[in-house]
This record gives sequence, C-alpha cells and structure tokens, in this order.
Amino acid sequence: MRKTKILNIVFASILAILFLIPLVWMVSTSFKSDFEAIGGGTFFPQEFTIENYTSTLTSSSVPILRWLFNSLFVGFAGVTIVVVIDSMAAYALARLDVPFKKVLFPLFVSTLMIPWVITFLPLYQQFSNLGLLNTYAPLILPYSANAFGVFLLYQFFRSFPKELEEAARMDGANKWQIFMKVVIPSARPLIATLAIFTFMAIYNDFLWPLVTTNTPEMRTVTTGIAIMQQGSFVSSYGKLMALTTLATIPILIVFLIGQKWFIRGITQSGIK
Repeated sequence: MRKTKILNIVFASILAILFLIPLVWMVSTSFKSDFEAIGGGTFFPQEFTIENYTSTLTSSSVPILRWLFNSLFVGFAGVTIVVVIDSMAAYALARLDVPFKKVLFPLFVSTLMIPWVITFLPLYQQFSNLGLLNTYAPLILPYSANAFGVFLLYQFFRSFPKELEEAARMDGANKWQIFMKVVIPSARPLIATLAIFTFMAIYNDFLWPLVTTNTPEMRTVTTGIAIMQQGSFVSSYGKLMALTTLATIPILIVFLIGQKWFIRGITQSGIK
C-alpha cells in the first residue's frame, strides 16, 4: 500500500513537471532580449531584461490593458448570468412541480452531445441581423446558460435533504427564501466550480471572439495575442511571451482564489 502511494506521488510529480515546463519557458523567454529568444541558447535568460514588458504595456499598437479588461468583463458577466440562470433552472427541475420536467431534463442533457460548431453560423447570423456584432453582446450572451451547469447543480439539488426545506417552510419561509437562504449556501462549492469552469471557457475562447469583433478596442486578450503573433510580434518572441504571460496572470489568480471551493465542488459532484 505504501509503495503504491509513493508511486502515485512520483507519477503525479512527473506529470506536474511536464505541465510546468512550457509555463516556465514562457515566463523565462519573456525576460530575454529578442536576439537571445530567437537564438534559443539557454532555458533561462543570460541577460535579464524587463524591456519586453515595458514596451508591451506602453505601446499604442498593443492595447493589452483594454484586451484584458474586455476578457475580464465578458468573463465575469458571463459567469454571473450562467450561475443565476443555471442554479434556478436546476432547482426548479429538481424540486419544484414544473410541467413536463421529466422530459425537459433529458432534453437539456441531450444538448451536451451537440457540437458547438453546429450552432456557430446560426448564432453569427442572428447577431449580424440584430446589428450586435463588434459589441459585448455576442461575447456574453452565447455563454449565458448551458446544460452542463444545469446538470451539475441538478444532481446536488436532487440529493439535498428535504428535511431542511421542510423545517424552513415550517418557520414561514417561502420557496424563494428557501432557495436563497437554505439551498444556495449549501451549494456554494458546486457554484464556485461552475463559475471557474465557465470563466475559463469564456476567457480562453478564441474563434468566436475573433469572428464577432473587428476593431482593436473590442478584441479579447486571446484574439489580440493571435493578431500580434502574425503581425508586429511575428519575430519578437520575447515581447510575445511577455504578452502571453500578462494574459495568463488573471486566470491564474481566479483559479488560486477559488481553488479551495473548486476542489470541494469536484468532490461533491463526483466529477472524475
């Protein structure tokens, strides 16, 4: 048993190192000069420089702060809408007398099997017809509700003790008060898990923001990096890695802050 545990730790450590190597290389290259980054001599910089960061942050052609704001705004707005809609929908299907709920829930879950690319063109045409392209609307609304969140929370609400709800009802609480003050506080780890998954999906999305925005002011950080990679930073690996490192910081902070809730939510939901 002890040998198995040691082998598991060693295997997990090797995997962690393999995943960390590209991240360390990215940060290391961001502190190299363009000449040293292209030369690729050593893993760590021989001459440490922060010029890549200063030039990236001060360049008028690289509105990195605007891109970061767009990504964070779209991410947090999408997370807020998803958590509100999915939690209410899951609770209604799990606990309330919703007509045809035995049909609605399998219908929701079945949408998980539909590839997102199938809805790509219809969504684009809808936003184009409404004149909403190159605005925040197409960057937020397609993520506003998803079947995964409903499925995740539905499982928890189904197993939530009915005795707690009945006790709150005997104390005079209505359905909304029971939902907000009894059920939701107990579901915080799962809600945090859903929020982190949603934020990462929105923040890392590339193709949809690329086709629905056409001005630098409306670009998200992923599309901005891709454009700079094919543009003025095509041969400036140091600046490109500095830009990528700056883009990684917000999502890393979000994950570190919600790590405790994320682990508890994974444990409660039974996701493997």
